[in-house]
Amino acid sequence: MHKTVRYITVVLMAIGFTFSAIHSFAQTDYKQQYTIAKKLYTDGKYNLAMESFKKLIPYDQNNPYREYASFYYALSAYHQNFKAVAKDMLGQIKTLYPAWDKMDEVNIWLAKIHFDNKDYFQGMKLLGEIKNDKTRKEIAYLKKQALVSVTDVETLKMMLEEYPKDEVIGEKLARELSRNQLQPEDQKLLESLISKFDLKKTDYIVETPESIHKDVYTVSVLFPFMVNRIDATTSRKPNQFVLDLYEGMMLAADTLAKQGIKINVRAYDTERKVDRIKGLLQMNELKASDLIVGPLYSDENTPVQEFSQVNQINLFNPISTNYELIRQNPYGFLFQPSNESIGSESANYLAATKRNKKVMVFYGDSKRDSTLAANFVEKAKQSGLRVLRAERVTKETSRKIIDILATPTEFDEFKYPTQFTLRKDSLGSVFVASDDPLIYSKVISCVETRKDSVTIVGSENWLDQSAVDYSKYESLGIKLYAPNFSADANPAYRAFQRKFVKEHGRNSSSAAYTNYAKIGYDFMLFAAHALKDHGVYFQDGLRKSKQVPGYLSSGYDFTEGRTNQYVPFIEFQNGKLVEIPRSF
Repeated sequence: MHKTVRYITVVLMAIGFTFSAIHSFAQTDYKQQYTIAKKLYTDGKYNLAMESFKKLIPYDQNNPYREYASFYYALSAYHQNFKAVAKDMLGQIKTLYPAWDKMDEVNIWLAKIHFDNKDYFQGMKLLGEIKNDKTRKEIAYLKKQALVSVTDVETLKMMLEEYPKDEVIGEKLARELSRNQLQPEDQKLLESLISKFDLKKTDYIVETPESIHKDVYTVSVLFPFMVNRIDATTSRKPNQFVLDLYEGMMLAADTLAKQGIKINVRAYDTERKVDRIKGLLQMNELKASDLIVGPLYSDENTPVQEFSQVNQINLFNPISTNYELIRQNPYGFLFQPSNESIGSESANYLAATKRNKKVMVFYGDSKRDSTLAANFVEKAKQSGLRVLRAERVTKETSRKIIDILATPTEFDEFKYPTQFTLRKDSLGSVFVASDDPLIYSKVISCVETRKDSVTIVGSENWLDQSAVDYSKYESLGIKLYAPNFSADANPAYRAFQRKFVKEHGRNSSSAAYTNYAKIGYDFMLFAAHALKDHGVYFQDGLRKSKQVPGYLSSGYDFTEGRTNQYVPFIEFQNGKLVEIPRSF
């Protein structure tokens, strides 16, 4: 019996030692497994690291690496672009281990994933949970990186409303406001942000040098004249619009001289070459310019805008509507309304003149069309219009215009459509944000088929194309935004036409509608009077002048930015184009 007890005791001791050894081995195994997995992660072998960390994630009271394994499993997934997997695992960590001392890092990575997915508000919320001052720099950097692609002012305003003390959001909003044409309320907002977040004012608001008045102003014209390629014949040249524009400006300079306003016009041929432009900009005489006009093409734009800004010389593009050309240059101006202004003013016009507030928008696949459409839609919503649809149309999908507007559902005895899927008079207007005949001609054809009260708003540029007979513009009551319109009855316009024929022996334009010589003439009169009235730095004077009466066109308005804000609308009445009186 004694021997038996001793035997049992020995066996039990052996079993105890065995369990102890197994337990010790398991602990060592977890540590070794984690070390291997962490090495794989550090070496960038994320797929293998995931597999190794995966074994350490299940619960075991002897495993001290569960939280870390879960965390690095998520990071390994993130680095392989499995962001949904990473997000789920990080969320699981927050649920299972809420007291883990590395929770700040979990929130940082979760915020990063939300930022990657453009879910900025959720990302900001997660970062707001972090109270550790040691991570402030890391968090600020992460926010800045996330907000780099956010340029929409309204989105940033909403963010600031949610997080009014956030310096990164405040600075980003100030930066984007400084790049835009500001309404008075936004100007006040920008100034308040500069004050609240102690920003350097000159980084956001360019203070124009004190203006200088002169007896003679020097205007440097940078146009692609292509002198070396122009033949001596009287036939129209490939760049005839450039020549017409310049001839109109020179005709205006002659008119101005008789009025006692002296303008010294210097012409430089850019030859449509960027290297040529860079060479011209090395000339000291250009630095003595009081105003630069041009360039006319976007690929020539950057060096000239930089030259204008560095040398603090005001610059005008007389024909472009693309605000991006001058956005970064506080000395850059557009003589034409920007695409943003045209879209917004078109919405204001319809909101003020149409009882039926339902509207549709059709636009093409160009950036210009998208900008027009987006600004129309934004302003439409603000002004009480109801946007039923904003449809992008390509050559391949143009059929959808007919499907949307003119799919018949009922017919009369002669098989003419009397009702449509889109019920008659259920739509108030259509804004066509495109000069593509394929798009606007289909819209016009559909509205003609409907025979209801839909109003079409489009561009004066349509009048240069033969896609639609002029009689339809009048019969359908089509309205056109027309910043370059000059009424035939305008005495100044008639005088310009007579003077041009006398000077050049030909009409000022062979186009059906657009007249670049007239635009050049009108622009030069405007610019010269701005110089005379307000000096070399005329921006403050223009801002305070409200709407300036036009010479050949209706007028100009630079009170709220560096592009012409005045957008007139025209229509046909009794076979003649007339400007529609403004009621908005």
